[in-house]
Amino acid sequence: MAERKPIESWLTDMDGVLIHEGTPIPGADAFIKRLRDSGLPFLVLTNNSIYTARDLHARLKRMGLDVPVANIWTSALATAQFLDDQRPGGTAYVIGEAGLTTALHDIGYILTDHAPDYVVLGETRTYSFEALTKAIRLINGGARFICTNPDETGPSAEGPLPATGSVAALITKATGKEPYFAGKPNPLMMRTGLNAIGAHSETSAMIGDRMDTDVLAGLEAGMQTFLVLTGLTTLADIDRYPFRPSTVVDSIADLVDLVDLP
Repeated sequence: MAERKPIESWLTDMDGVLIHEGTPIPGADAFIKRLRDSGLPFLVLTNNSIYTARDLHARLKRMGLDVPVANIWTSALATAQFLDDQRPGGTAYVIGEAGLTTALHDIGYILTDHAPDYVVLGETRTYSFEALTKAIRLINGGARFICTNPDETGPSAEGPLPATGSVAALITKATGKEPYFAGKPNPLMMRTGLNAIGAHSETSAMIGDRMDTDVLAGLEAGMQTFLVLTGLTTLADIDRYPFRPSTVVDSIADLVDLVDLP
């Protein structure tokens, strides 16, 4: 087996790795500081498409995690990059929040419900039955179906909420059309993120708390993968999967010293 090259860039998931229910995980501040001190390219990733990178920068900073806007990569940004590559200057009917609509505006897309090229489904706090009905009719009329991520549920203080993947399943059931998912575990999100920071997969590492999204996406993108046990995946869960992370650690605090300083 070929020896791994030194890690020259880092990608890390946000929820379950750096923060948990709005609170920083011990060691997250030291890890981000070490990354910034190292000068190495890095990205903080999230499948959630609700917030813009500027929003997330402000939210993380309030928690003591100073992540520059340019080092935040969301499924909304990955979706916009994909659409810009596929059909520059296109049109889309969007169900989602500011993170998604802003990303599409920034690439020059026109948001419309009149014969759009795409129906783009993202995360929102309130899915409207009227909006979903319109999306179904537009897809049946020929619009291509794109979804920011396949996550079926999202967290809330009251318990799990239906998320993009669940709502996408409803639309698929009504139209017979499967969406293209841009976010994790699609390695597209990793590769577009790596391109954004000028990094290469063979010298990059992905840190995550989920086997089915973070580790799988990192593995399929050709990166080293680190699983932390501060999120959804437990040590007992790992053997349920036909693939394994490169390394398993208790938390992000165990990875601080792996970031090489100049």
